[in-house]
Amino acid sequence: MAEPTSVSFEEGRSVVVTGGASGIGRAIAEAFRANGDRVAVLDRAAGPGVISVDVADEGSVRSAFAIARQQLGPIQVLVNSAGLLTESPLADMTLAQWNETLSIDLSGVFLCCREVVPQMREQQWGRIINIASQLALKGGVGLSHYSAAKAGVIALTKSLALELAADNVLVNAIAPGPIETPLVEGISEGWKAAKRAELPLGRFGQSSEVAPTALLLASDPGGNLYLGQTLGPNSGDVMP
Repeated sequence: MAEPTSVSFEEGRSVVVTGGASGIGRAIAEAFRANGDRVAVLDRAAGPGVISVDVADEGSVRSAFAIARQQLGPIQVLVNSAGLLTESPLADMTLAQWNETLSIDLSGVFLCCREVVPQMREQQWGRIINIASQLALKGGVGLSHYSAAKAGVIALTKSLALELAADNVLVNAIAPGPIETPLVEGISEGWKAAKRAELPLGRFGQSSEVAPTALLLASDPGGNLYLGQTLGPNSGDVMP
């Protein structure tokens, strides 16, 4: 295999962050901007500078990425952070609730990856970072749909990493533990209290504590040997 391509980022990298209007995605987008990169935020939530997208809808994803490319030029880094988290015992879960979670948390990652892969292959450089969850590795009571979707994200990450390695497009995942974000606000206080008691650090993380991991995976040369990996800023909840 050829030596890795040397890439110059004199004007910063072009970065797309889905789910970048809040929570972990927002912290990651802010970290890339602070690093001097050019960032397009894609999110279902409307707001200044936000490109509207429904990651579960193929047409919406295609249109949003077309706008992102108009703003940034060729996309060099993709961070898939858009997600949905709801709570229900499996016996009470509706098929609609299951399908909604899988469509956003897993199919959405597939659709967004598919948008950037051909161009990253052509330019022989790219970084794709998928936000999974430590629940993909250990499961969670009342969160079977979310855990299954995030386990799928990790499997997708590994498979795509193998497909793209020869093109110097590196695909990795981040599996955070519980983080203080709007995403977890809808989860019951009982569940959150029990989870805190399980954590060796005894606390949920902050989004700003996850963002540096994304910067590492996207960096050159710092991220050049990470391939198909799942990094876990998770307060000690999972120790592989």
